[in-house]
Amino acid sequence: MARASIVPSALVANGSLTDPAGTANVVANGQTIAAQEVPANLFIRASNASGGSGTVTIKAGSQPSAISSGLGDLVVTVATGAAAFVGPFDSSRFQQPDGSLNIDTSVVMTVTAFTLEGRRV
Repeated sequence: MARASIVPSALVANGSLTDPAGTANVVANGQTIAAQEVPANLFIRASNASGGSGTVTIKAGSQPSAISSGLGDLVVTVATGAAAFVGPFDSSRFQQPDGSLNIDTSVVMTVTAFTLEGRRV
């Protein structure tokens, strides 16, 4: 099955953002964030209300630079009832060939993506 699509919410300098609901995942399918011009301006919040500790995994890309880094996936443990903020992301490690980022979780979590608009790192 296809990965669920996550659309990032923009954080704008000197502004505000109402807390977005996020996207609940289907563990078997994973999630994806469409191509990002600057993934260093992207981060996610993974919220775990599943009843057990779980992991959120940002999948390493299959580009030669990702493979040659030897770093692989980024796996973060999220306790029950907790949330973890993950990112920003190094494009050479995590971007897939189409520019997207893929996310897997070991338990049902709600994932919300944020971008820092107008900020260049």
